[in-house]
Amino acid sequence: MPINYRSNEEIEKIRQANHIVVAAHKRLEEILRPGISTKELDREAEIVIRDLGGRPSFKGYRGFPNTLCVAVNDQVVHGIPNKTVLKDGDIVGLDLGVEIKGYFGDAAQTLPVGEITEEARTLLRITQEALYKGIEQAVLGGRLSDISHAVQKHAESNGFSVVTAFVGHGIGTKPHEDPQIPNFGSPGRGPVIQRGMVLAIEPMVNVGGAEVQVMGDNWTVRTSDGELSAHFEHSIAIMEDGYSILSEF
Repeated sequence: MPINYRSNEEIEKIRQANHIVVAAHKRLEEILRPGISTKELDREAEIVIRDLGGRPSFKGYRGFPNTLCVAVNDQVVHGIPNKTVLKDGDIVGLDLGVEIKGYFGDAAQTLPVGEITEEARTLLRITQEALYKGIEQAVLGGRLSDISHAVQKHAESNGFSVVTAFVGHGIGTKPHEDPQIPNFGSPGRGPVIQRGMVLAIEPMVNVGGAEVQVMGDNWTVRTSDGELSAHFEHSIAIMEDGYSILSEF
């Protein structure tokens, strides 16, 4: 499929969707605590999204049953909210999308639940830094793989591995559009970064190996070795003067 290049007017509509995404994330940050269930987080996210006039874009997408994708500890992405109660020392990835007036937003973050280990704190910090290292390479005239390479280099130089089975993506009038944006690879390859591109960049970084497996629910992805994983994501637009983070918290 061809890459869509969005007008400034369209980018503002995508930004509006991401404002709702951010509002939902902020609410989740407020209520996250030991003792809360992932189902409660899901319900609260949906309330915020609908109150602000949006539609939870993950709900019903390819059959996914909920508003929020949750990933606890060794889960990587796409976990289904349920009665699982979070406990002190957990880390939880929260990924959600919004559609409003035909345009989509998407962002993710991994948060600590209570007091977490030094290893977990470092994982969260490096993964978030890797996201911003990637975003910094979203420069006019560069190549998409410059983003991918920056993510991989930062994660691996700090002793972690990047998940290769899942990638970032374009976003606009669909939740997933071309181009794909891997979190690994050599620089200087792929499409030229041009004004009007809207990209969802989303490093997934593991403490152990990069290998993952899909569980029996056909959604939840875990690390194959049972080690911790973290996930951060922003939607960005390439403007005349450089990138703009549409989902900035």
